[in-house]
Amino acid sequence: MRLTRRRFLKLSGAGVVATALPLDAAPARAQSGPVRLGILAAKAGVLAPVGESGLRGVQFATDRINAAGGILGRKLELIVEEESSPKDTVERFRKLALSDKVDAVSGAISTGVGLALGPAAEEMKTIWLAWDATTQKGVEESMPKPKYSFRSTDNECEAVMASLLTARHWKGKFKTVAGINPDYSYGRDNWAAFLAIMKKHGIELQVVSELWPKLGATDFTSHVATLAQAKPDLVFSCFWAGDTPIFMKQAHAAGLTKSTKFVLTTGGGVHESLKKDFTPEGAILGYNCFYFENPKASALAKEFTRWHQEKFKEWPNYESDHGYFTVVALKAAVERAAKAGGGRWPSQDAIIQALEGVEAESLSGPRRYREDHIMEATFFQGLTTHRNRYDFVTVDPLESMSTKQIQKPSGVGLYDWINGWKV
Repeated sequence: MRLTRRRFLKLSGAGVVATALPLDAAPARAQSGPVRLGILAAKAGVLAPVGESGLRGVQFATDRINAAGGILGRKLELIVEEESSPKDTVERFRKLALSDKVDAVSGAISTGVGLALGPAAEEMKTIWLAWDATTQKGVEESMPKPKYSFRSTDNECEAVMASLLTARHWKGKFKTVAGINPDYSYGRDNWAAFLAIMKKHGIELQVVSELWPKLGATDFTSHVATLAQAKPDLVFSCFWAGDTPIFMKQAHAAGLTKSTKFVLTTGGGVHESLKKDFTPEGAILGYNCFYFENPKASALAKEFTRWHQEKFKEWPNYESDHGYFTVVALKAAVERAAKAGGGRWPSQDAIIQALEGVEAESLSGPRRYREDHIMEATFFQGLTTHRNRYDFVTVDPLESMSTKQIQKPSGVGLYDWINGWKV
């Protein structure tokens, strides 16, 4: 199901942006000079490939904006800091807000970091545009009604889509299941969502193993041994960074890939590392919001993919799209608020109000922020294949679903929403 611009607008109710927004009377933070955007990007460990991809999407957007004259005539300047532990990342956020005096901060991937940044953004009264870093339980507890925090799509979207594909392709074809997921809210929430959706679709299964390695682990020998002994028909995993290929390589060495089905909700984030040598055909593989070989890609997506490959000798992943959107959404919001205020540079409050409901063309197609500060977008997944020109797996056919299908509506709990489905 391809999400066209017309269909997206119809589903989201976004339509044409509003033409009348009140302009806050407080002075804007900066009236001249560059627009300063702080960036928090993971650069080390298993998060590095995804963090680097988000930074590249931001840079691509910044270069395009500046080449076209900037934001209302002001150039966009990036000030990059590293995402690491929650404590250290919050300190860097404070530095960006207080010392560097940025107009907004973009970035963060890990949910643990996001749970710390949300309250910090509210305390510092600094706009934060997250790339990821938002799971159900954490968002409900730490950012129930944020003013300054603008969140990504629910991180469970990829688990919801993968679960729907599992029910579609394999209902009646497996009876035992094992989960191996990182031991924090993202991993636990995704696994719980998968089990809830299987139950909703009337799929009776026996859970033979639940494994919870720490985020950042690189040795799954004992976990794989447990899986090999349990012999599940299906393994569900929401590994999303450098841990994915490490796990699959060890699983293959143990013989698990010969007969076991795999659901890898987010492994497409490190797709070039999923080599054909150890990644089987027929696994469900998720690419989140961007697939580099999308046959229906927009001219913008094709331009970015070409730029990325020529510059970095790599094919881009989904975090580029998240990063790109935060930048173009900020630009669109500033211009929207300025128009409502008679052309003056808008205040921070006016920019925040303009971000609510703002839409912009991103690498995966049209994206927007809902009024509750959560993104709407399109997700891509499919069954892995070796029939391509690369040494790594791709998917065929490519399937897409909008967040209208796989993300809970505003004000509704995830499991209340799932339990209310008609299947």
